[in-house]
Amino acid sequence: MNSHTAPPLNPLPWVVWAIALPIIALEIVVALAGRGLVGGAEGVGWRLQAMERFAFSPELMRYMMEIGSYPLDGIHRLFTYSLVHGTTMHAVFVVVILLALGKMVGEVFRWWAVLVVFFGSAAMAAVIYTLILPEVRQPLIGGYPAVYGLIGGFTFLLWVNLAAVGANKYRAFSLIGFLLAVQLVFGLLFGGGWEWVADVAGFVTGFLLSFVVSPGGARRVLDKLRQR
Repeated sequence: MNSHTAPPLNPLPWVVWAIALPIIALEIVVALAGRGLVGGAEGVGWRLQAMERFAFSPELMRYMMEIGSYPLDGIHRLFTYSLVHGTTMHAVFVVVILLALGKMVGEVFRWWAVLVVFFGSAAMAAVIYTLILPEVRQPLIGGYPAVYGLIGGFTFLLWVNLAAVGANKYRAFSLIGFLLAVQLVFGLLFGGGWEWVADVAGFVTGFLLSFVVSPGGARRVLDKLRQR
């Protein structure tokens, strides 16, 4: 392609935009409402209302498990909490990681596989967060567990490629190691809760799901590893 006609930015897979645009749109609306630019006096509380409607509540999940009933109002929170954020900067960081890692994963995985990794990681992270921390009450909001799932998918791709050429496949885990180290430092400096448990669970879920949803599935992975 002629350099004069090439797009200024490499195009993203459409499924990545399909995930990112609702996050961006919701954040723009609640951010403007918080500044009193839309929604009038009621708009100031729209972010809080969005969090109340979409956040994942571990207490609600435990209650549903106890009574053995899983209404839609409780189940949808396993997925929708990843779309609403506490601050604009929170949303910006999530969207940046989503666009970067989503592009890398989405160029290899089929569109439905990207959705499975993103939302599957979000849901499993919430469940593990609830089960591992039986006393925790802090709700989950934000897309970090889901984008950590995409990091798991990206790590899977690196791991397979490194192993196939005989390189040290554990180098693939350097990114998640760096991110967890940064998260630890921020937690020590500014304090933090147990949300990192959901982030790690999201990463592990995304990595493991990739064995199933990557092109060719587990059989292709094994064949590629056996080539060495």
